Amino acid sequence: MSVEDLGLIGNCQLSAMVRRDGAIVWSCMPRFDSPPVFGALLDEADGGRFVIASATGKPGVQRYLPNTNVLETRFEDEDGTFRVLDFAPRFVQYERNFRPTKLIRIVEPLQGSPRIRVVCDPILGWSRQRPKREYGSNHIAYLGYDAELRLTTDAPLTYLDGDAFALTKQTHFVLAWGAPVEEPLTPLCDRFLRETVKYWQHWVKHCDIPPIYQEEVIRSALVLKLHCFEDTGAIVAAMTTSIPEAPGSGRTWDYRYCWLRDAYYALGAFRLLGQFEEREQFLTFLLNVAGKSPTLDLPPLYRIDGKSDLDESILEAWPGFQGEQPVRLGNGAALHQQFDVFGEMVLALTPLFLDPRFREQVSPAVLDLVTRLARKAISVAGKPDAGIWEIRTEWRPQTFSSLMCWAAADRMTQIAKLHRVDLVPEFAAAANKIRDEILRLAVDPVRGCLVADYGGTEVDAALLQAITLRLLAPDDLRAHATIDAVQHDLAHAGWLKRYRTHDGLGIPEVAFMLCTFWQVEALARVGRTEAARAMLDQVRNVRSPLGLFAEDLEPVAGIMWGNFPQAYSHVGLIHAAFAASPRWAEHGS
Repeated sequence: MSVEDLGLIGNCQLSAMVRRDGAIVWSCMPRFDSPPVFGALLDEADGGRFVIASATGKPGVQRYLPNTNVLETRFEDEDGTFRVLDFAPRFVQYERNFRPTKLIRIVEPLQGSPRIRVVCDPILGWSRQRPKREYGSNHIAYLGYDAELRLTTDAPLTYLDGDAFALTKQTHFVLAWGAPVEEPLTPLCDRFLRETVKYWQHWVKHCDIPPIYQEEVIRSALVLKLHCFEDTGAIVAAMTTSIPEAPGSGRTWDYRYCWLRDAYYALGAFRLLGQFEEREQFLTFLLNVAGKSPTLDLPPLYRIDGKSDLDESILEAWPGFQGEQPVRLGNGAALHQQFDVFGEMVLALTPLFLDPRFREQVSPAVLDLVTRLARKAISVAGKPDAGIWEIRTEWRPQTFSSLMCWAAADRMTQIAKLHRVDLVPEFAAAANKIRDEILRLAVDPVRGCLVADYGGTEVDAALLQAITLRLLAPDDLRAHATIDAVQHDLAHAGWLKRYRTHDGLGIPEVAFMLCTFWQVEALARVGRTEAARAMLDQVRNVRSPLGLFAEDLEPVAGIMWGNFPQAYSHVGLIHAAFAASPRWAEHGS
């Protein structure tokens, strides 16, 4: 199994990974960070799966229906051709977004007399025990979960243990967590499919896109939307856990949570796309987590319900993705101090105060929150922390963390000019002080570039954000020196690594996809547009049939690694594509 063989479906409540052989190999219910119902992604033999496949075992060819998150897997062999349409329903009903905890699989014969095999083999979470089954006339109920899990179908139940049978008509399967299906399947599934396709195509139609890299941006937008947990407003880093960053690395993390940093970058991508409801939903999430911490000692990540009890444990009995252990549950980074998060939260809230379209959301409570976050950022600027890369060696003052603290003070100055003029001197002075400190303590005297930590000599890719966030102007020689130093030190077969230092687990071996997109943004900002586009063109060389990106890439072999798909990578592509594209007025429009 490789991540390139996987497609993602979902509806902002639950998700599933569908392999091109027709097996759902990963799905957590009833929400992204729940225990798995299907876990073959991390245990091929005993992890559980839901298979609808050709009787010959020949894999299919996958594509998304245009501008949707509805996945088609088409199978062809000597007996005939058929397709499986997989989706989680999502559409507007009664003026609300309808997103039931249901997965729908529609199997449709296309030519000849194809023979298929079906196996629905769920597990009881991390125990991998099998639930007891209770058979009805047209359904199988799986017992032992917190809610009922039921598979309703118009296929013969006799054939659902893997025996091959002839597919003679369109057949439907609905796996429901909670309320089961009690109405005729054919009209229900047809309506859900029609309405879900219409919803996604309507959503895409209302997205802004750049003149070039359009297909890549549209797919990234659709993927990113699936990472939003609409019930609370949380945005998760990925839907999976424990896919290693590289073979034998031991870097297997649980990413099914909301990093405050990642959420800020995701909101920026939605802003570029012209989609704003995600910002409103995340504001609710942020107000909730901040309200639990009067001192604003915010951990860098949370569960999607806003809780931070994320003790990291290792599941010894699970063999892991491609046998790569350990399999982890929870994430120890929740115990880190990562001081950049205060800056990113101010940046996430700033558009509310500067854009008159959101003036009704500028309440005294939100203004108080952003003011407190900015003061918190100022108070921790220049202090040692784990930083964006979650370093597991001795902490030092991280330049990126201080950069974000500066951004908090700088943007709060702009907010104060419109909403609290009396606070302008306080935040303007703080912004100048932090900027001066960065340029005094975090610039290499020989190369003239920013460095990763105060007094150091190494660079990391996060320094490129100093250009994007305008700490360094496009004509500042230090901006160009930083771009060139990052390229020189971190280049890996046309892509970029995060850094080249030991982080407590070793030295990273693979490229981190987001870093290349940051380099594209920085190049475009300083006017090196052709170089930016040439770097972004490499995306098309990644072996990703569906346009989905993981966290990491081994660029020589073109193989992706890490949790998949990774919201951060798709966020980076959206930002980079808008930065490197010409304006529509310059593109013949």
